[in-house]
Amino acid sequence: MAERVSAREAIALVCDVFTEQEPAELPDTGDGPLGWEGYGAQRTRASRRTGSAESVVHGTATVGGTACVLISFEFGFLGGSLSERAGDRLEAAYTLARERRLPLVSLIATGGSRMQEGMVALSQLQRVARASALLREARVGHIAVLRDPTTGGGWATLGAGADVILALPGAQVGFAGSRVRPADADPAAYTAEGQLAAGQIDAIVPPEALRDTLAFWVTALGGAAGSGAAEGSGPGGSLPHAVAPPRALGAGGAWPQCGWDAVWQARAAERPRARAYLDDYFTRRQPLRGDRCGGHDPGMLCGVGLREGRPVVYAAQCGTATTPAGYRTAARVVRLADRLGLPVLTLVDTPGAANGADAERHGAGAAIAELFGAVAAARTPLTSLLIGEGGSGGALALAAPGNTWATPDSYFSVIAPELAAAILKRSPDQVPHTADQLRLRPQDLVELGVVRGIVEAAG
Repeated sequence: MAERVSAREAIALVCDVFTEQEPAELPDTGDGPLGWEGYGAQRTRASRRTGSAESVVHGTATVGGTACVLISFEFGFLGGSLSERAGDRLEAAYTLARERRLPLVSLIATGGSRMQEGMVALSQLQRVARASALLREARVGHIAVLRDPTTGGGWATLGAGADVILALPGAQVGFAGSRVRPADADPAAYTAEGQLAAGQIDAIVPPEALRDTLAFWVTALGGAAGSGAAEGSGPGGSLPHAVAPPRALGAGGAWPQCGWDAVWQARAAERPRARAYLDDYFTRRQPLRGDRCGGHDPGMLCGVGLREGRPVVYAAQCGTATTPAGYRTAARVVRLADRLGLPVLTLVDTPGAANGADAERHGAGAAIAELFGAVAAARTPLTSLLIGEGGSGGALALAAPGNTWATPDSYFSVIAPELAAAILKRSPDQVPHTADQLRLRPQDLVELGVVRGIVEAAG
């Protein structure tokens, strides 16, 4: 279990400066809307114990020198539960972030909705959902940090609804709290680590690294909103510039002489893969992980990287067959980039989409269609580089129409040469000839107008 800290201790952990917004004083509600006996006294004791008038503290802050709006939950105040007054504060924070176009940071620690206020408390989730929708419409980013515990409606709205979801190690995270979940439930599923494995959060960050990691995200998302670039995809705005493709990293850079030579070079074990390209291209990067539907594909690396100080969203295949979770994750980050006005870099490298029975059961076709749709609908510029195998539609889904480049040790094909030969009922010795017929070499792709050009190694 993660160490539990107060709302203000959590603020001090991550903020350079914090200025609390004092809500307007409301008349004392006594025992609340339900007339719950002793509720007023409970609130009074909680306030004296914590120094907070409610379970939510909010205000303006700077993190890593970048301005933001910050929410912090006080778990010591009736379990950080959501009440009508807490809802007022949450709505005020979302509104402030939207009006000032500042990224919103939520430091969450809550057990859910406050029982002593009944359905009045539960209905605050609708207020939060509406405020979140308005924040998204304004194209302002939201970063959530899941403290211990983050359960109930707080997880299902502020937490799971954020653009970037970070968690402290060992934090209890789940819709069902420890006292209401099935007795035989696997406790690991209700932890930050379990949620990471299930593709529900982006990263687990130890307390000592939280300030630095949060500063990265606030700067990356805040820079987009503050510069007005996020408005670029709307009428009258200016779109961000497309990024240049990475340089080639393969040794020698010799162009393949025949189709089978191109296939052999792309499949070579020593060929540089996505991680090498990302490390060479960005000075720093942070992951966006998981499809938010229970899946994570380690063969699809997604996140935000800094290129000459500029935040760029990336999605990169690692040379493995891409699963439905991988396509859904890539679609998620492309949509995020489009909403925030950030340019996108994709690296294409897969023998094709995973085509086993599990992939079909998990919606391979729908997931690929989702990514095709996200790329086609994006108003922010996309740049793609083919760095290895380009296997059929499973690779094309990640390629930017009209702005895809290729390395010398890559190929793109409607189908793998071996499979094409099998369909045509050709013998195995005809595979190289079939590869030539498919015209899959990088220089063939340029001539056919499929890619814009072939990138070379620097110097």
